[in-house]
Amino acid sequence: MAMTFSPIPLTGAPFPKSEYERRHKKVFDAMERAGLDALLVTAHGHLRYLTGYDGMGGYFMPFPLILAPGRAPTYVVREYEVNGVRAESCVEEIVGYTQQQDFAKVCSDVLRQYGLESRKVGFELGCWNLAPADVSALQAQLPNMKVADASRLVASVAAVKNELEIKAMRDAMTMTDLAVRTFQASIRGGVTEAEAAAAIYGEVRKAGGDDVRMVSLGFGDRNKLPHGKPLRHPIKNNEPAMIEVGGTKLAYAAGLVRCAVLGRHAETESLHALSEEALEAAIAAIKPGVTAGMVDAAGRKVIERSGRPQVFRHRAGYQIGINWGERGNLSLEPDATDVLEAGMTLHMPFILFSESGYLFGSSENVLVTERGAEILSQTPHTLYRA
Repeated sequence: MAMTFSPIPLTGAPFPKSEYERRHKKVFDAMERAGLDALLVTAHGHLRYLTGYDGMGGYFMPFPLILAPGRAPTYVVREYEVNGVRAESCVEEIVGYTQQQDFAKVCSDVLRQYGLESRKVGFELGCWNLAPADVSALQAQLPNMKVADASRLVASVAAVKNELEIKAMRDAMTMTDLAVRTFQASIRGGVTEAEAAAAIYGEVRKAGGDDVRMVSLGFGDRNKLPHGKPLRHPIKNNEPAMIEVGGTKLAYAAGLVRCAVLGRHAETESLHALSEEALEAAIAAIKPGVTAGMVDAAGRKVIERSGRPQVFRHRAGYQIGINWGERGNLSLEPDATDVLEAGMTLHMPFILFSESGYLFGSSENVLVTERGAEILSQTPHTLYRA
């Protein structure tokens, strides 16, 4: 007896099917340039970009989306998650497996059925959600299959956004700006990190925001923790505060770093001034045709000129959009050769380390345009003084 599926309330892919078909075509074009006969997409952010489904059921085992020319996109997922994938994605061809040990057999059967058992197949070897054991298990089933590293293929396609995606980014930034304004309004003696976070969540929810990603929120000496989570720790006079937060819309995130000082705090104030100068230099370097490494160098040069090169211990930024922080995405780092194009969106956090260990700085989320960088935020990256 055939199974029937009735619509489930509040589900569906975020964008029209035609948008996902456009994305698939761009990926197929990139596959052709790379000489791939098929692609297994396993990174959660890339799955969301190509299907609408967030991929979170893939904690069990990989949930590969198989893309092969002339075949409908095919999702191989755990049986338990089939209804969720069907309801929340644009994919119609779904193949299920039951237990972890079934994954390699079921997935290899699909690849064999598609005539790929001895072809060149791209895997996201450098991304999250794919373990070496998963690849080994598939190769044991298909010993003649040629495995190629395609970690950056989907990322390179997703880096350049169309108007639908840019609108989602702008809407996400509206919620990020609200979160930052709420953070700033919360800075007064005795307020705890947890109370400030609760106020942010409440205001964004009231405004109809989708979600808030609280990457970091710290007061006082807790600003020495990277990615510190808000606890019941109060801020006192003459202490610093920092937040890294992102509102989201249709799974697109727009991150920002903003800092404040209650009273005065010379050590972090000096750090913030240098961060602002480096950030502005990096933004000024952005235009189509420059490399990611050139943007990093522009900001890094400011810091080196200050005589404090040890305060900058990471990259100048990265591609942002779906799934903030996907491994394998475009990175603004020394000597990076990726060429910037109009339509890219970048998060540029210049978070610096003080001599005693404080993390402090500023960031912007920018859209690359033909004229240069457009800053998406409406809240200045200058230090907020309470």
